[in-house]
Formats: sequence, C-alpha cells, structure tokens
Amino acid sequence: MIWELLEKFALETGIAQFFADGGWKNLIMILVALLLLYLAIFKKFEPYLLLPIAFGMLLVNLTDDGIFLHNEETGEYTGLLGVLYFGVKTGIYPCLIFLGIGASTDFGPLIANPKSMILGAAAQIGIFITFLGALALGFDAKEASSIGIIGGADGPTAILLTSKLAPHLLSGIAIAAYSYMALVPVIQPPIIRLLTTKKERQIKMEQLREVSKLEKILFPILVTLVVVLLIPSCAPLIGMLMLGNLIKESGVVPNLVATASNALLYIVTILLGICVGATANADTFLSLETLEIIGLGVAAFAVATASGVLFGKIMCVATKGKVNPMIGAAGVSAVPMAARVVQKEGQREDPSNFLLMHAMGPNVAGVIGSAIAAGILLTLFG
Repeated sequence: MIWELLEKFALETGIAQFFADGGWKNLIMILVALLLLYLAIFKKFEPYLLLPIAFGMLLVNLTDDGIFLHNEETGEYTGLLGVLYFGVKTGIYPCLIFLGIGASTDFGPLIANPKSMILGAAAQIGIFITFLGALALGFDAKEASSIGIIGGADGPTAILLTSKLAPHLLSGIAIAAYSYMALVPVIQPPIIRLLTTKKERQIKMEQLREVSKLEKILFPILVTLVVVLLIPSCAPLIGMLMLGNLIKESGVVPNLVATASNALLYIVTILLGICVGATANADTFLSLETLEIIGLGVAAFAVATASGVLFGKIMCVATKGKVNPMIGAAGVSAVPMAARVVQKEGQREDPSNFLLMHAMGPNVAGVIGSAIAAGILLTLFG
C-alpha cells in the first residue's frame, strides 16, 4: 500500500514528465524561460512584461496539472491562468494597457508638428512588407497579419491582433515583439547611421511651438471621431488610447489619471504577461514556425526603422534641410525608447543637438499608426 502511494506520488510530480515521450521539450522550454528571466532581471530587456511572460512560461512547462488547460472540443480554458486568459482571448488586457499608455503620453509634439504623422505612417510599411514575406513563406493571411504587426513595435497591438487572428502563434509573436522592443537601442542605431550622412545627423531643428490646452483636449476627440468612423475595428485600441489621453489632458480627474497610468497599467501588465507566457508550451513554441516568426520579426522591425528614416530624408529635402531625417526612426511604436535612440544619436554627432521632443511626434504617431494598421488587417482578414 505504501509503495503504491509512493509510486502514485512520484508519477504525479512534475519531474515525471521529463521521462515521458517528448519530455525533453519541456526541459528546453524551462531553460528558455530561465534565459528570459535572466534577460529581464539582469539585462533589463523590457522587464515589465518579459519577466511575467517568462514566469508564465516556466509555470506551464513545470506542470500540466490544471494551471492552464485548453479543451480543444469546447474551446474553454480552465485552471488559474486559463481563467485569467479570458482577458487575452477577448482583447481586454491590451486595450486596458492602451488606456494606461494614453494617460501617460503627451501628444503635444505631434500636435505642434502634424507633419510628423507622415513619419509615423511611413514606419508602418514594415508591417505590410513583412506580411508579404510571411505569405511567401507559406503562412496564411491571418498568420501573416499577426507576424507583420511585430514591425509596429507595439506589444499590446501584436497580442490583440494575434489573439483574434492566429492564437496558436501568440507566444512566439509576443516574445518576439517584446524582445525586439527591448533591443531598440541595439537594432536601430546601425540602420540610422547606414541611411544618413553625418551632415544630416547634425541637423538642428527649430523649437516646437507651445500647444494650447484646448488643442490637447480636442485632439483625442477628433482622432477618435475620424479613425473609428473610417476603420471601426480600431475602436477598442484607439478608443482606449484616446480616452486615457483625454482624462489626462482634461485636468479634472487627476485620480483617474494616476490610477490608469500607474496601478491599472501595471496590474494588467502582470496579468497579460503571465497569460501570454502560459501559451508557450513545448508543442507550440518549439517549432520551425517560431524560428520563422523570430526571423520575420527582426526583418519587420528593420524595415519599419528604415522606412521611417527614408521618409525623413524626403522631408529633409522638401523642407530644405529643416528636418533631421533621424526622427523618422522614431516612427515605430516603441514609446519613448525609439525617441531616446534618436536623441542619443543626435548628441553623438553634436552634444548641443536636442531632438527628443521632435522625435516624440513620430513616436506617438507610430502608436496610432500601428493601431490603425492592426484595424485594417483585422477588417480584411478577421
């Protein structure tokens, strides 16, 4: 009797899975999770989301005993993380993160220089180029759309679109998107230097005009009206982003601003991260598809950066040298990391050159642009 109980206990431990068929895959996934935890904690690679993603990955590969179960027949998710996954499946978590982003973002630089919206739009070219590349590799339109959105450098948007179009690719796309966001300071500078001359990088831009309070209040309302009327599928992301910005700029609900930009944002980030990590089981993650997604993701990011810089060069010529083309690199949605890269590159050439606020215009335009691009893809293939 005692031996039977001991045998049953041994078979129920997480260790037993390593001796079953394919158990080595779980061991590899545990090592991958530990690597991501190392990168998040010690290398500070996008730690706010990479840390919970990695821990969710660790949990789901240590045991299959009820923490995250999916019934293929009914489509239901059970277990602690399975219940929490409802917020990913329905798109609630990414939209709430956009609410927090809106409440902590200043659209003033974009309002002061609306031409920078062009640079934010140009950077989205990477999404559609990668979409075509994914189709060429054999992915279907829904999968290609989810892979292409990595080029927007917007994690919540990538997660929302993928959860709607290709949920089986969610873990690979989420990890690729946030890894490349963390690598913005590594990926972007070589591309910027390759596509610009020293003289162009030294261009100083005129100080932006001061934006009135009324303009800042009207902006989120007008953007919501125009974008949602044209592309209704953008409503969840654009609506939450602009609501967050409106409560910030209205100046009448400081407690809501503090909650949305801090407590709510970080709570939802934890839930989103750990649930996305839980989808990274060995069977779905250790595949050729995942390697292709990682490769296409870096291509998407590189093309997006290059597109922004090249359009920046066009604007530089059109304005007779008044626009520093480097600010186009900030057209990706990685706020404010991409803008900081531009600032650093500008001061690398001339310590007295301050481009941060000029780069923030395309940067916040990129947030809007990636949401619009996701809405277009969702409308076409959803």
